[in-house]
Amino acid sequence: MRIPLIILALSFALVPSALAQTGGEPVFSADEVRAHVTFLADDALEGRNAGTRGYDLAARYVATRFAALGLRPGAPDGSWYQQVPLAEYSLNDAKPGSMILGGKTFANGEEVLISASPRYGSETQILSGEAVFVGHGLESDYEGLDVRGKFAVTLIGMPKGMTPEQLKAAGSTDKPTNAGKRGALGILYLITPENLKGAFPWATAVSYFNREQTNWLSPSGAPGGEDPGVKIGAYINPAAATALFEGASMTGEQLFAAAAQPGAVKGFALKQRVTTSRTSKVKIVNSPNVIGLLPGSDPRLAPEHVVLSAHLDHEGLDPKLAGDQIYNGAMDNAAGIATMLEAARAFKQSGKPPKRSILFVALTAEEDGLLGSDYLAHYPVAGAGRVVADVNLDMPILLYDFQDVVAFGAEHSTLGPIVEAAAAKMGVTLSPDPMPEENLFVRSDHYSFVKRGVPSVFLVTGFKNGGEKAFRDFLATNYHKVSDQVTLPFDWNAGAKFARINYLIAREIADGKEAPRWYEGNTYGERYAKDAPKAKRPAK
Repeated sequence: MRIPLIILALSFALVPSALAQTGGEPVFSADEVRAHVTFLADDALEGRNAGTRGYDLAARYVATRFAALGLRPGAPDGSWYQQVPLAEYSLNDAKPGSMILGGKTFANGEEVLISASPRYGSETQILSGEAVFVGHGLESDYEGLDVRGKFAVTLIGMPKGMTPEQLKAAGSTDKPTNAGKRGALGILYLITPENLKGAFPWATAVSYFNREQTNWLSPSGAPGGEDPGVKIGAYINPAAATALFEGASMTGEQLFAAAAQPGAVKGFALKQRVTTSRTSKVKIVNSPNVIGLLPGSDPRLAPEHVVLSAHLDHEGLDPKLAGDQIYNGAMDNAAGIATMLEAARAFKQSGKPPKRSILFVALTAEEDGLLGSDYLAHYPVAGAGRVVADVNLDMPILLYDFQDVVAFGAEHSTLGPIVEAAAAKMGVTLSPDPMPEENLFVRSDHYSFVKRGVPSVFLVTGFKNGGEKAFRDFLATNYHKVSDQVTLPFDWNAGAKFARINYLIAREIADGKEAPRWYEGNTYGERYAKDAPKAKRPAK
């Protein structure tokens, strides 16, 4: 379906009558959900790929909806848009790079692996220096070693047989940061024969390093905000290691044999000089997260922000396809955006502002690796306040009258009982993860907030009442295919129902006496929010 351009233009200006504030219990509109999905999944938006005209049109649409609702612009510059700098980069095919170890040259992709980098543009980067073997690259491994201006050479993984107590005593396990803060020029990772048979199959790694990558850039130009201080990271296999360790106190074979035994391997200076060369192809575009703010009414709780998020982007166009070339992404994730917008409308229609502030966020570049959410989690827009929870809406299957919902991550924090209580008000049950083998908790935008210590859940429609068949059939037939269109047999009433549940969940969090907490002993809480107060897990 293609919307005429005049209708497209008018859609930005129209304010539906359903936006009017009426007070009392909000009414959730199936027609509103259908209108949002129909627009966002239209061919005119060309699949909403991040950084394209189609995505920008979608972002403009969401911003006009936020404005019509009476939300406030949520970006730090006072606009609706938090611009996310995205770098697309790959190795230059004509100059893929090389590494010289002593007097021997190794082509990139053969015995050595050097990835592309967006930090140096399209100029050839050449680095040269001495090398020092630093064991497994733990903080304690650097004792007595000078790596300033040199390449730190490290084994991957941890020493065999090391106990948790010993590992804790060894200090930081962040290998590139440990090297960078000691002034290392670069870091080289040794791949042992044992690694090649298990954790690091060389052919798979070569394929990964050769493909185009996309990441967001920090103000310093560091991809993904990670700036360990080293200028390059590369991998060398056993054949290249033989040349690197020539003339040293241990040969490569002796080192690998020692690494295969329990215990740490002590570091030492190497005799061979290292020179690396690489040339990247880099394209940088800006693509916005669209953010609307509903300020909290309680002066004490208003600085605490609840995020209701959904990704706006999809897969764009594929000119290589015959026939339909547009990945419209109706279910993934126009449906998530539509239900978020309807939940936002419900808050305004209720006439009762939440006690905590709510950020309604349409995220960019989820399909490129959760990049828009990761940027927002690193650069939150809460001002002097903080984000206390994220409820993420990604690809609800709106093809049937769902009777249950799944909140991936509900078991990790007090968000679980909150979701369960909100759903119960509608006679909907909270079901456990039906596909734990898929590890979906770490595969959508909410996980970016988890990694910053924020309790989060990823909400989808459940498997009851035909849901399992609908879900599995969609994955098999329409997921990330051009057939994910508004012509699918949508149950628009299910869309309104899903919007209501999300409204009730966000309302419960925003008006609760306490902000959500991780449960005591929970892996994610201990790893990412170690010092935050925890809650006791309720008895079953």
